[in-house]
Amino acid sequence: MDNIAALKKKARFCLNCPICSRAREKQRGLAYVLTKYVDSKICPNCKAFEKLTGLRAYEPLTEDARNKILDA
Repeated sequence: MDNIAALKKKARFCLNCPICSRAREKQRGLAYVLTKYVDSKICPNCKAFEKLTGLRAYEPLTEDARNKILDA
C-alpha cells in the first residue's frame, strides 16, 4: 500500500511539472521533445505517471487518468 502512495505522489508531481504539462498541452516544441525522448527514460516522476495512468508523460491527459492520480 505504501508503494501505491509513493507512486501517486510522484505522478502528482509529473501532473504539475511545468515541462510535462506543457508537453501534454501543446504536443510540439522543446518541452514535448524533451519529455518524449529524455524525461520519460530518466525521470522517476514520469515513470510513476506512466505506470499509474498507462499514458506517457507527453500524451494528452484524459479525465480517467487524472482521476487515477488524484484519488485519495
